[in-house]
Amino acid sequence: MQTTPIQLPASLVLPPQPKQWYREPWPWLLMAGPVAAIVAGVYTTVLAFRTSDGLVADDYYKQGLTINKTLAREARAVALGLRASALYLGESGRVRVLLEGAAPARLTLRLAHPTRAALDRVVSLSLVRPGVYEGSLKLGDGIRWRAVLETAEWRLAGDWQQPRTAPMRF
Repeated sequence: MQTTPIQLPASLVLPPQPKQWYREPWPWLLMAGPVAAIVAGVYTTVLAFRTSDGLVADDYYKQGLTINKTLAREARAVALGLRASALYLGESGRVRVLLEGAAPARLTLRLAHPTRAALDRVVSLSLVRPGVYEGSLKLGDGIRWRAVLETAEWRLAGDWQQPRTAPMRF
């Protein structure tokens, strides 16, 4: 015996129930862009407040006024015929400077980080033997430094590209 399905009149058929809005993918897709922008904005703001660019010195005006004194000290080093080279002894955490010319009792080596003043280093170098100075120094990896070797009368400057692997010549 064959059964035939019963057909209800159209007035008695219920339309399908719509899904709740949170079960549809489109609202979530439309909200993803603004939420991502808000998260990125909060992250950028936190990053901006936690780190400092440090690109400009606090006393830039005073430094600008003293540039003539700095140039005079560099000219004095040239007039004295001073030359130097620096070597980083990484295993011992020391720096050795070989100076050709007048040999004062103490030298100062300043290493300036290119962008962050908080990472600058100042090392007082002591005379070990004539023309050889040493001091204690801890350096990070892969940083290019602006190096200045100086006394009160003269100053030598240069860039130290690879402190851990190559010596620097002033």
